[in-house]
Amino acid sequence: MNTSRWLPLALLAKAALAALLALAVAFPDWDRFADKAMGVRVAAYPAAVMLVTLIWALRGRGKAFPWDIDLLVTAPFLIDVAGNAADLYDTVGWFDDACHFGNWALLCAAAGPALRRWGGLSGWTLALGCTGIGAVAAIVWEFFEYGVFILDTPEAVTAYRDTIGDLMLGLGGAVVAGLAVAAASTRRAAASTRRGGSVDEGLGVVHGDLLDEGRRAGDADAGQDVVRADVAAGRALRAQGDAPGGEDHGEQVVQGSGVRQ
Repeated sequence: MNTSRWLPLALLAKAALAALLALAVAFPDWDRFADKAMGVRVAAYPAAVMLVTLIWALRGRGKAFPWDIDLLVTAPFLIDVAGNAADLYDTVGWFDDACHFGNWALLCAAAGPALRRWGGLSGWTLALGCTGIGAVAAIVWEFFEYGVFILDTPEAVTAYRDTIGDLMLGLGGAVVAGLAVAAASTRRAAASTRRGGSVDEGLGVVHGDLLDEGRRAGDADAGQDVVRADVAAGRALRAQGDAPGGEDHGEQVVQGSGVRQ
């Protein structure tokens, strides 16, 4: 699948993230950056947004680069740093909750196409896969927040309630994204079947059976040769005086092969 139309936005998002992280490094004493573990973010976020590139390279780079997935993975990290740069976490009460819901929805929206294209998942299996990835990511993020922000701070008093709320929001975003990706995958498969798309896509064909599009033409030719030989043998029997037997044998072969006389 060619996703190059998302390339400009993906590169722009990475450039914006790099610029904001550089701003945080240049002005670490700003209130909006102070006590926000920006040093950890500067080290971890560039590695996180390169994850898609790493997976693509390890898979052999046999297909076009998935710029749509790359953009969806980069967006949550950009939103987080931009929220700190704009001081939204401290000035907008609902911004943190919105990020926990929306950012996990974006990450799971990225996981959905990856699981469908690279793992062959679809339907409810795809929805559960996205939800599971979102739940794991939300838990790992809470471990990060607890280790960086909560220990030995006044926030330890309210940490439990905040953590549970964040986990609920992260899981909620993952569920919404998983269901949306599964629904889109199901509609795409149905549309492909209606317009006569790939047999493999529409019918889930097992390679090697009669509906396998990859079956070699030589196999079909060999099968026809066997049918012709058996029909000829039946006619020879009939010519030698065993007309009923030859006729029955020829009829059985033709019926079994699905060939019309």
